Amino acid sequence: MKDKTSPLTSFMKQRKMGLNDFIQKLSTNSYACKHPEVQSILNLTPPQDPELMNSNPSPPPSPSQQINLGPSSNPTAKPSDFDFLKVIGKGSFGKVLLARHRSDEKFYAVKVLQKKAILKKKEEKHIMSERNVLLKNVKHPFLVGLHYSFQTADKLYFVLDYINGGELFYHLQRERCFLEPRARFYAAEIASALGYLHSLNIVYRDLKPENILLDSQGHIILTDFGLCKENIEPNGTTSTFCGTPEYLAPEVLHKQPYDRTVDWWCLGAVLYEMLYGLPPFYSRNTAEMYDNILNKPLQLKPNISNAARHLLEGLLQKDRTKRLGFTDDFTEIKNHMFFSPINWDDLNAKKLTPPFNPNVTGPNDLRHFDPEFTDEPVPNSIGCSPDSALVTASITEAGEAFLGFSYAPAMDSYL
Repeated sequence: MKDKTSPLTSFMKQRKMGLNDFIQKLSTNSYACKHPEVQSILNLTPPQDPELMNSNPSPPPSPSQQINLGPSSNPTAKPSDFDFLKVIGKGSFGKVLLARHRSDEKFYAVKVLQKKAILKKKEEKHIMSERNVLLKNVKHPFLVGLHYSFQTADKLYFVLDYINGGELFYHLQRERCFLEPRARFYAAEIASALGYLHSLNIVYRDLKPENILLDSQGHIILTDFGLCKENIEPNGTTSTFCGTPEYLAPEVLHKQPYDRTVDWWCLGAVLYEMLYGLPPFYSRNTAEMYDNILNKPLQLKPNISNAARHLLEGLLQKDRTKRLGFTDDFTEIKNHMFFSPINWDDLNAKKLTPPFNPNVTGPNDLRHFDPEFTDEPVPNSIGCSPDSALVTASITEAGEAFLGFSYAPAMDSYL
């Protein structure tokens, strides 16, 4: 009897997994989710199968988890799993905190976002885009990794790699500019990360020194994927006006369709800033700076090599169809003479010694974080869920917007 039921059990489990995948796909399609028949299916209570109940001993889901149909079939993470130690960053919708997991005592950077603020500014798509891009970053050495994400009724939580070598912006402010070999090393690691994102048809769109971190050894880690644009094929374009003023490409300012070469413009702007101390075309007056980006010729002082000069001229080409990287993307960047000292295989394997070591003593060493953040008290609400009345009030509005947010990879992919 056992032999006859075994294939049936296996078959049922496969069907269950297939149904789970189907529901996950449904949950990421806001139009489908609003269909009354789909809603009635999602609201059905499944029969209480004893075997399935025993195989999943997790506690009953809270109201916020009930609307979470993301890739994790057993989302058990919660704020109380962590001790939140320090504020290490701030953004429009929340904070980044240094947190220690209570069970394994590992340190993480936990990005905590307020759903209410996101909904008010209609930024749900950017947040979900960030989460989608983070899911794809696991295989690249210069992109921050997502361990898992979860949500309460009023907050979203990204549990990220903890990187404590400081923002490139922080180091650039302290040293004003970098020598060419150091700038080349950072530019190469940044270009490698951008090339990888492009290979996934993702355009980054918001490259700037504040989004470039150094790890404890001094390697580049690219973070903050909220402005990434997914599904941009090699010849595809998009037209959303977004980015940071100092680093906006001319075609974005013109509100013309733009493609992945927008990232190579930004790489040129960051390299220029590393070598000269200010972004190209910079002015305190934003309108004047925009006019400079659109109309002013690139001016290069003579204190850089010819190879650096040639690369900057190629990357900061106002006509994107003539920009370095337009024809063959990352391959053109990689093969430029400025990068001839770089062995790209060794670079990606982190075999090249970084030109600067942050010399951090451990996870509690916060010397490279801005005291503006670290001196701020950790809000008590970060590690708490709101009371049930607040849950009920906010769940309908916020829940639908963040369907499919929670995520946990297979355990062996990050332990």
